[in-house]
Amino acid sequence: MLFRVDGASTVSLAEQIAVQVRAGIVSGGLAPGERLPPARDLALALQVNMHTVLRAYGQLRDEGVIEMRQGRGAWVREDAGPRLVRVTELAAQLVAEARKLGLSSQDITRLVERA
Repeated sequence: MLFRVDGASTVSLAEQIAVQVRAGIVSGGLAPGERLPPARDLALALQVNMHTVLRAYGQLRDEGVIEMRQGRGAWVREDAGPRLVRVTELAAQLVAEARKLGLSSQDITRLVERA
């Protein structure tokens, strides 16, 4: 998979990388179980700081899209697929909108549980 970043974009470099991984999973370009490029190698190829790549990978890990093991790399989770990615995106949108409206994490959780 080919990664690209745009330094002039208002979207952070880490988010640009994360978006491309999610898009790769949705399009089938990244299959469950497929290994992602090592953070150091991807950072060199994109001419960004390695911590930027690690931030993107960490975000994807927190979303349940990838797994990471120190010294072993990062790979797409076996249960990750287009549906998981889409629901994760929708959840992020919900949380962002709820926070703009001043709702707490507990309020958001209650709303989701009721739905």
